[in-house]
Amino acid sequence: MVQNNGATALDGRFFYVAQSKAGVLAQGCGESPDAFADKFENAKLAWLDYKVENFERDILGAATRFGFSERLVKTVLKGHGAGYEDYENELGFKIPAISIDGLDVSVNPVLFLVRENLVVTIHGGAVHRFTRFRRYAESYMRKIPHKLTAKDRLTLLVTRLLDENNGSNFDHLREIEDQGDEMSRLMMNMETPRTQLGGEIYKMKHALITYLNALWDTIDALNSLRYGDAELLTDDAKILTRIDLLVSDVNRQIELSEHMSEVLASGLEVLQSIYNNQLQILNNRMAFAIVYLTIIGTAVLVPNTIATILSNSAFAMTPNDRGWYIALIVGSTVISTFFAYWWAKRQDWFSKAKAKNQ
Repeated sequence: MVQNNGATALDGRFFYVAQSKAGVLAQGCGESPDAFADKFENAKLAWLDYKVENFERDILGAATRFGFSERLVKTVLKGHGAGYEDYENELGFKIPAISIDGLDVSVNPVLFLVRENLVVTIHGGAVHRFTRFRRYAESYMRKIPHKLTAKDRLTLLVTRLLDENNGSNFDHLREIEDQGDEMSRLMMNMETPRTQLGGEIYKMKHALITYLNALWDTIDALNSLRYGDAELLTDDAKILTRIDLLVSDVNRQIELSEHMSEVLASGLEVLQSIYNNQLQILNNRMAFAIVYLTIIGTAVLVPNTIATILSNSAFAMTPNDRGWYIALIVGSTVISTFFAYWWAKRQDWFSKAKAKNQ
């Protein structure tokens, strides 16, 4: 039998699903837990999901509101990334929730608080990973065998919630892959400005690093949960294997992320080679042009020098000297051009410049 408090939307700040000791299921949501506090406080097994407006400001009050100690919450939140603390009658740990908008990767904490019959997840409004599971939480609770011990049921619920968080984190890797495909398109386009490309490459690498750091924090939290020997969790090896499977899934995602990082690094090497080749081609063309400029410069320099010398007043040039003067200038130009060309060819400058340009 299933009871509902009449709420049709499952995206409120508070959501609960609880199974009474008589096996009756109830679920509900709203802006305050006061109306259904008795549903999960006296339940055989219950899950309460709470979205706080400001995680850092509201987390302590939210946790103590549901009967968890202030010391537990402060200890869990004190560590960077993942956090874990076990006080026998209550357990707390923190795990990252990843969200991505383009190449902007944000990591927000999700706080898990556990006691004998209750699992509470507290997170900021930017975390939406449990919204989907809220629709199926009632069905999942119904499928948990009644013959299991309280520790077994509690562990199964915790691992299912962790799996939901991992699945949402993994979905965002596809978004990074899509951005990687766009990055490849930009890299193939030789007209893409290097300044734009450099900025996009940095964003891509930063997104991957942030994502990988969050996955490593997830591994730390799962390992603490698996080997922390918490009193509230089961000792059944078969059920604990589920946590090992979660760790394996995260490790596979880490391998995929590292592979993407290697592909990006290879792309950067290829891009650098392309730019180096373009620069070399430009240098070779410049060398080819310099050979011709040397010939032209020589052809101009010799007659210009002769003209400068003869224009001196010491030579007392008159209009009657026009004929031999023009012949001298033209002849010197032809002879200097021919000599410069002959010298360049003798030194094999043309062949070397042409070979470099090919």
